[in-house]
Amino acid sequence: MLHHASLGVSDIERSAAFYDAALGALGCVRVWDDIRPGQTGQAVGYGLPGGGDKLAIKHRPQGQRPAGPGFHLAFAALSREAVDAFHAAAIAHGGRDNGAPGLRPHYGEHYYAAFVIDPDGHALEAVLNSAES
Repeated sequence: MLHHASLGVSDIERSAAFYDAALGALGCVRVWDDIRPGQTGQAVGYGLPGGGDKLAIKHRPQGQRPAGPGFHLAFAALSREAVDAFHAAAIAHGGRDNGAPGLRPHYGEHYYAAFVIDPDGHALEAVLNSAES
């Protein structure tokens, strides 16, 4: 249903480092970037290697308010280890914990997720919702 999503960020270089690490833990990479320090309109796109962007971060130096309560972006993980790595990388690169990695049986029997807040206040989740073999 969705082609891609975009988030406004106040510091493109800080946010790119955060998303490089957090999404890298899930197997995603920068698929394009337009970093021009000191200029307007900077952005970075993330997706699977060899594919198009599914998430773009866009520099908004005047500040960007995160979406309201209840909104978050959930990223698919291929393993529980990837969920754990996403959480650790996000925290190590300026994110805040919003729910440590673990099972969330109230969402489903196999729902394993971690929640973080990015440096601009955007709520993010990494999730695996299947039984691991």
